Amino acid sequence: MIQKSTHAIPRMDLGEAFHEYSTDRMRFIADEILPARGVRKKAATYMDDMSYLCVDHGLEGQVTDEDMENYADDFDAEVEKTQAIKLKMRLARELRVKNLIFNTTTWTGAALYNDVSAAPWDTIGSGVIKQIQTAREVVRLNCGLPPDSLIISESSMINLMNNTQILAKFPGVTVLTEAMLRAAMASILGIQNLIVGQAVYNSADEGQDFTGAEIWPDDYAMLAVLGSEGLPMTEPQLGRTMMWDAYVSGLEYVESYREEQTKSEIIRVEQYVQEKIFDPYFAHLLKIDA
Repeated sequence: MIQKSTHAIPRMDLGEAFHEYSTDRMRFIADEILPARGVRKKAATYMDDMSYLCVDHGLEGQVTDEDMENYADDFDAEVEKTQAIKLKMRLARELRVKNLIFNTTTWTGAALYNDVSAAPWDTIGSGVIKQIQTAREVVRLNCGLPPDSLIISESSMINLMNNTQILAKFPGVTVLTEAMLRAAMASILGIQNLIVGQAVYNSADEGQDFTGAEIWPDDYAMLAVLGSEGLPMTEPQLGRTMMWDAYVSGLEYVESYREEQTKSEIIRVEQYVQEKIFDPYFAHLLKIDA
């Protein structure tokens, strides 16, 4: 564990609460797209000429003495704040990965990008099967491997389930479910994994009323060759999340310190990561809505 000159106190109790708190209901997909890889150094060069620099994307949260006293009989205010920090960190990571892959600066030109928005996915008669199959073949020719995953938003998932071409692949079915489509992905589209981003974040300015917005928009879809936690980094894959494992074996480091001027305990969670694209040719970006 890193030794730091600080008045902050390591909080194993809050660290446990952080790691046990599940955010699975919001269907975060960043870890599926760029799986975490623990690294021993904060910055280094690997695989000949590729380098990384892990940056702290942790957050802090304030728990006032008044909160501690008022809610002592109902819940643990420090645990609640720690869980809220984790949710904010997951949302921030999701936004970073979305901005990294639904990116027309990185994915540009016919080999990496295709605008099919003239036949958008929210039109039920659009030729989505042909669009996906064409993009699949482009990836195969670019990198030698067919893509294994289709990355889309929840709204795009609904559009696929309502598409007449897709429905025609299920004779006698009037209402297609997500589970049915997932089970048939390989036979219909030649894709093993359907990765659907569902998370919503507050897009309003601080102090304004909550305004929910999709992190993953319905404007884009991506076909990609993805890695996994157990796959060596030398194997073909779109990218990884480099995570400095000096912080509790690659996980977040939780501590607290006193802020007397506000009569508060500040809970600080540190996480040093860099989301890294190895090679954009392991994916193809589709613009699927105008």
